[in-house]
Amino acid sequence: MVYIDHCDNLIDSSVANLTLLYTCESCIGGRMQVKDVNILILCKTYPSPSGKHAETSCVAGMEEHGNFIRLFPVPFRLVSKDHQFKKWQWIKTKVRKASADHRPESHNILVDTIESGEEVSTKREWEERRNLIRKLHQFSSFQEIEADQKAKGISLALLKPARIIGLEIVAVSNPEWTDAELAKLVQEQKQGGLFDEDKPAVRTLRKLPYDFYYHYECDTPAGPAPHRHKIVDWEAGALFWNCRHRYGDQWETAFRGQMEVRLPSADLMFLMGNIHRFQDQWLIISLLYPPHQKQGTLAL
Repeated sequence: MVYIDHCDNLIDSSVANLTLLYTCESCIGGRMQVKDVNILILCKTYPSPSGKHAETSCVAGMEEHGNFIRLFPVPFRLVSKDHQFKKWQWIKTKVRKASADHRPESHNILVDTIESGEEVSTKREWEERRNLIRKLHQFSSFQEIEADQKAKGISLALLKPARIIGLEIVAVSNPEWTDAELAKLVQEQKQGGLFDEDKPAVRTLRKLPYDFYYHYECDTPAGPAPHRHKIVDWEAGALFWNCRHRYGDQWETAFRGQMEVRLPSADLMFLMGNIHRFQDQWLIISLLYPPHQKQGTLAL
């Protein structure tokens, strides 16, 4: 089985009626300066129900000079196809610093200003991608991330674990959406709009029936330090649905083959992000998995 590099083709797209909080500059209220930025997309989390926007994903990436940036909330499946983008794709857009989220990387995006750019190549063992992510500070210890969060307030970080111990799969207590969650998910279809006749229906978001956690270790001066963090990368969710569709009840073997064998055999890195309301709690929001460089390969 081939691991899916992009989950975009697994979901239904919609030309949505973007009557959303942040789709035009007039909606921003002028309190924060709007700026143009070029962003390399490194993360899209699996969508979740939202009272304001039906469903949202956390999107994160890096600016040209290597600064992390978070774009939230993004109702990705409800965004018109012209404004959608993939992981490892450059976009140009207008953003402003989020007023309700004081984490330094958090920004609101003006969705209708998104211009999709080039996708970064995987040629020559991810050479171009590697050269770009080298601009980011790479942590080798989760304790270092926690220390920087307390000292500097960081909320996004790139972590290179020493080793993957295993994958924990936990069944969720309720595998179906609650009535309240379902109401949030279908509100976009019910709200109506000026161009409804031109707007195709978006398939209701499927809830993942399992949570996925990596158990891993980081090397520290005191010895190996074990950690456990939940994976919320959209690609992991898409991989689950693909495995279940292809293998039925035997999905777990194929899923573990990718998550416990194939990815850890690469130069696996975690893009870590913390939770706005509980900033001491962190999630693996994206998996980056360049192949190991062959001996003698020189970085540019």
